[in-house]
Amino acid sequence: MTRGNQRELARAKNMKKTVKKAAAEQDSNKGLSLEQRKARDAERMREKQLKKQQDQQEKAKQGAR
Repeated sequence: MTRGNQRELARAKNMKKTVKKAAAEQDSNKGLSLEQRKARDAERMREKQLKKQQDQQEKAKQGAR
């Protein structure tokens, strides 16, 4: 039964490689280093959070009326 476990571990390891490789090869990531991608993604997340906070504040104002 240990071979079954080895197969599962190998499948999981291969899946991780495939996902990692696919993310690096997307068109939006071409020409960017890992640090540049992280900075870009962090900036987008900050923008999303700010927008969500603003939407919540507007809903709170409308609910108070």
